[in-house]
Amino acid sequence: MPLPTKHIRSQGSVIASIGATALTALRRSVTGAGPESLPELPSPELHQTLSPRPRELIRDYVRFCGGDPSSYKHTVPPHLWPQWGFPLAAKTLEQIPYPLFKVLNGGCRVEVNGTLANDEPLEVSARLVSIDENERRAVLEHQVVTGTAANPRAIVATMYAIVPLGGGSKRSGQSKPQPERVPLDAEELARWKLAPNAGLAFAMLTGDFNPVHWLPPYARAFGFRNTILHGFASMAMAWERLVRSRYGGSPTAIRCVDVKFTKPLTLPAKVGLYLQADEPGEPGEPERDQTQDRIWVAAAPGASPYLAGTVRGARPATQSTRS
Repeated sequence: MPLPTKHIRSQGSVIASIGATALTALRRSVTGAGPESLPELPSPELHQTLSPRPRELIRDYVRFCGGDPSSYKHTVPPHLWPQWGFPLAAKTLEQIPYPLFKVLNGGCRVEVNGTLANDEPLEVSARLVSIDENERRAVLEHQVVTGTAANPRAIVATMYAIVPLGGGSKRSGQSKPQPERVPLDAEELARWKLAPNAGLAFAMLTGDFNPVHWLPPYARAFGFRNTILHGFASMAMAWERLVRSRYGGSPTAIRCVDVKFTKPLTLPAKVGLYLQADEPGEPGEPERDQTQDRIWVAAAPGASPYLAGTVRGARPATQSTRS
């Protein structure tokens, strides 16, 4: 599809929040000024009521992610939450004493408790839940909750931002952990190509214009061979292909996606979605009518993945319920 330039006008709040965070990080790096200690956690919950998302934006976003726009005639894709959630989440970082320009997306967990109607205002809240810091890095845990008046906690998203701190060193004799590999017997559910400008297209659809995703010289300055795809783009593409190939086209079948972004996905690329089905759950967690499968986005079986995690959803129709 051509670049969705017309949707840039819908991204003002996201662009402004990213720009403000970048300016804060730049000011601190130049002046050395900034908070000297961590704020009290969890932070106060911030809240905002937003207008419904444009229908054309939803349609083009779903199409870009490999999904069927007709599946979302009346609802909003749960994995679109960063488009409206980032601005509020960014405000919770104002008192964080870290070099935010180095921040990396480590992964996220999205719990789907209900649907978001595409013609109702969105009730969004965000807070910084915790910070896990050591000599080498700080992991910031954010929670963004999105709902409507009828379903206030429809989507609960927890994201993990990693800030490298540069300290510490590997102890003598300490072996480097082996990278995760996609099992050779994992089932390939889908395969797709990513164009060189996939990062720019996703930025136009979501507002995340971090230059590392669309500006090659900037990406190379950070040590990458070329631009890298957004982690949330990898997740959204995997999500929609799960809907089509695992859940019979039903976007409401997925109840929870929990993933880590394990290594940068350099553009352009050819990747596949791989799945290893688990046994149906016992009563409780997860319930008997659900399954929890392992998933990966990677170049091939046996390769180190770009995304690794689990998906919990309704039992596919082809699976029988255990007695």
